[in-house]
Amino acid sequence: MPKNQICQRVEALRQFMDKHGLDAFVFPSSDPHNGEYVPSHWKTREWISGFNGSAGTAVVTRGRAALWTDSRYFLAAEEQLQETPFALMRERIPGTPSVAEWLSEEIGTGGRVGVDGWVFSIAEEHVLREELAFHGLDLVLAEDPAEALWEERPAIPQAPVCLHPIAYAGKSAADKIKDLRERLLARHVEATLVCKLDEVAWLANIRGTDVHCCPLVVAYMWVTQQKAVLYVDDAKLDDTVRKALLEQGIECRPYGSLVQDLPVCGVQSVLLDVNSTNSRLGELLPEACKIVSGGSLIALEKAVKNETEINGFRNAMYRDGIAMVKFLHWLLPAVKTGGQTELSVSHKLEELRAMQALYKGLSFDTIAGYAAHGAIVHYEADEKSDCELLPKGLLLLDSGAQYQDGTTDITRTIALGALTEQERIDYTLVLRGHIRLAMVRFPAGSSGTQLDVCARYAMWQQGVNYLHGTGHGVGSFLNVHEGPHQIRMNYVPAELKSGMTVTNEPGIYRAGSHGVRIENTMLVAPYMQGEYGEFLQLEALTLCPIDKTPIILEMMQDDEIAYLNAYHARVYEQLSSALTEEERVWLREATAPLAK
Repeated sequence: MPKNQICQRVEALRQFMDKHGLDAFVFPSSDPHNGEYVPSHWKTREWISGFNGSAGTAVVTRGRAALWTDSRYFLAAEEQLQETPFALMRERIPGTPSVAEWLSEEIGTGGRVGVDGWVFSIAEEHVLREELAFHGLDLVLAEDPAEALWEERPAIPQAPVCLHPIAYAGKSAADKIKDLRERLLARHVEATLVCKLDEVAWLANIRGTDVHCCPLVVAYMWVTQQKAVLYVDDAKLDDTVRKALLEQGIECRPYGSLVQDLPVCGVQSVLLDVNSTNSRLGELLPEACKIVSGGSLIALEKAVKNETEINGFRNAMYRDGIAMVKFLHWLLPAVKTGGQTELSVSHKLEELRAMQALYKGLSFDTIAGYAAHGAIVHYEADEKSDCELLPKGLLLLDSGAQYQDGTTDITRTIALGALTEQERIDYTLVLRGHIRLAMVRFPAGSSGTQLDVCARYAMWQQGVNYLHGTGHGVGSFLNVHEGPHQIRMNYVPAELKSGMTVTNEPGIYRAGSHGVRIENTMLVAPYMQGEYGEFLQLEALTLCPIDKTPIILEMMQDDEIAYLNAYHARVYEQLSSALTEEERVWLREATAPLAK
């Protein structure tokens, strides 16, 4: 995007601020449904700043502009913000001010800070309002400036709604709604508003293509003891889908009708997930309606997969593993021949996945980072940054697919040729962390934070760390990032429960040199029941060899080698029969056991 275009937009925004009596405007990364992946219509933070990462907050005052983002995007943001009015603010780095602190310095006591209440959750608005008030600043729920200033703004998506068959969902929408109503009764609440798109899709057993790489539909659901209403644009529904939803007890009304319906909803109490319900919707409820603030009543139910969904994951991982093995068998000879780039190998892997049954698309944009690009945690090659792969160094390849029966997420770091000693040390430390976490057994009731040290311990002993989380949930033909559970250093209280999926992805990143990450998607499964209660374990769902060539065996412990050998034996056993003879020979060598 031309840098002067960003400058022009910032100047136009400042004129908008003058007109509305605002001293600053804040642009989050979210949409009215507080999604991680945002339809283009609501990418106002990217529109105003030019920064296209998935996480960040842009702030513009009368005289300055700044953008806050986390460590995944430091390098990318630094490049994208050059020659724009925006200064980069590195979150969680000592000395970096918060948005409120920075605004206090910039505009002083009595300043008015505007936000679009449609893209701020109730919880986010409350926190920001309090922080600003502490510094003597006022938060104003203002009009969306992009509505007036964004020329040729993309429309709200209008892709068709598709039914998600019970053969893959494992439970009918009617039964899910029945269970939700029971949870509402237990909370002594009459109704709830479901805003998160993956929760709407899961509850109604629908899927769509409204969000990049996520099979979601832009919609809300309103559920009471008497009715369930899906708020979705009429143009997205055909007669078959509308009839099927009605048979499940789901009425359909236009997406925009929610604004008129909420003020006359007729209920005395409603439970709102304050982390996903936007501020504007919260304001629309009648004054007599008691708002019960709480977390989602759906997130945990969705995260714990039923047997049908677990079997779907296994089948999806099997097909994904076949595509990965075919790709890895092709890769090194292709690189040696020459002419391969980060983009070309990404396209090749996508082609191989697309040949698999039930393939619906990528689950996120492929991260193919060669050499120094591997150190950029969420690097995405484009025509400008794309570089040729040479038969030396490391390629970090983080990729995944959406299949109708499951979502995949896998990272492999691959030696393309000769490596430095530091590359081999880092690779081995990451592998050890991956294996130690994969081997852990833990009591029921544990959170991912309590397990995180397993992945970091070996590298901590060398004074090395990484700043991203170690694991996230994975949806069942839904979002590749799914809560409420995570594995990470900072405290996340959600318990790991049997049936949850979670990734295992430690990494090490050396700016200007290389990056290493190894990731499998895991299933939380029963381990044993004894006098100390129930214990759980992690089972690798991902089926794909882990590159052995960079490993320094002397750094590995015997049980770590045994785990890797057992994992590779399972990969060969499950995938080999689906491969050509040449591919099978390659896989036999790639999974051959290691020994000191």
